[in-house]
Amino acid sequence: MPAASPDSTPRPDVVIDGDCHISPTPQGGNSITADELIRRMDRAGVSQAVTWLQPPYRRDETAASNAYVAEAARRFPDRILGFGWCDPHLGVPQAVDDVRRFMEEYGFHGVKLNGAQNSFKIDDPTLAMPIVEAVARAGAVLALHVGADAFENTHPMRVATIARTYPELRILVVHMGGVGHHDLSAAAIEVAAAHPNLTLIGSEVRPYPILEAIRRLGADRVAFGSDTPFEPMHVELAKYRALLDGEVSAEEQARVLGGTLARLLGLERPMAAARAG
Repeated sequence: MPAASPDSTPRPDVVIDGDCHISPTPQGGNSITADELIRRMDRAGVSQAVTWLQPPYRRDETAASNAYVAEAARRFPDRILGFGWCDPHLGVPQAVDDVRRFMEEYGFHGVKLNGAQNSFKIDDPTLAMPIVEAVARAGAVLALHVGADAFENTHPMRVATIARTYPELRILVVHMGGVGHHDLSAAAIEVAAAHPNLTLIGSEVRPYPILEAIRRLGADRVAFGSDTPFEPMHVELAKYRALLDGEVSAEEQARVLGGTLARLLGLERPMAAARAG
């Protein structure tokens, strides 16, 4: 899906959460269905949510979980922005075929790779890069779990390898290096500064790196994410509003909270049409 013009003015009433998970078989606690995600979005005042399956999960449930995300996106087409999830350990040829299915049959916006959950280096030439190539070839968005919880597998420098190899590929850097016991956010910002095809999703990251990323990269390169259900969406959104108030302009805040992802995912034109109507 083509992205809208980068100079279009974002709508301040549109909030897009860049990191949400759902499961067809919630086990209680930090596990939710699509209906519960919508309830939390309504409570928080979130318009749309980038949504993928929820770990931890059994590998033999991956296909059913991806199909569930597709079903949720069909049920709530104006709210849930579906992404597929590929696990290369289920077979790289299968994962490459899944990318085609995600885009052609499910109508997803992109594909997520999580080298922490699935135990692989996100730039591994055998396990990961064939999937990345398939995403690039499809013109889809690639989302990467980038954090210190699996330092070797998901380090920002591995993102740099992917960004250099596919400079036209739109890449979401989920957690921007902040999840886990250590903090790789400074490295994530450095890598993003060198590669304009990266957008940082500030979920599970400390507040100051989010501000630093906005100041260094601009509000068009940073987006709100809550990591629902692992963090409460309404609390994370309130944190962002408190953090940005008085630090950035109202237009920059609107970009971080929704406009950046609307542009990246090509959603601004429909929003503008709805506003004009």
